[in-house]
Amino acid sequence: MNGDRVEIVVDAGDTTRTYEVVASRAGRRVETAVRRGVVEVSEVTRNGTVVRTARFMANRVLALVEQPVPREDGSEKAGHSGRPFREDPET
Repeated sequence: MNGDRVEIVVDAGDTTRTYEVVASRAGRRVETAVRRGVVEVSEVTRNGTVVRTARFMANRVLALVEQPVPREDGSEKAGHSGRPFREDPET
């Protein structure tokens, strides 16, 4: 899934820092895990090989925003007929 992205906002003392981990190639995904007080964000290939990992102390992470790639399949457009909506229907 090309385009999967995770933003991490971290408390850096007197300021905040924002980091991004992006699935850089088609077929890769970004996985997040919280283990033993550490937040791990990893870019993973189709067969499960970890390409790169970012680790942050969990008590310093302010926000973790996962942004999946928008899908272009026809599932959202199934109910749309292609005609514009009108406020007063014609009789």
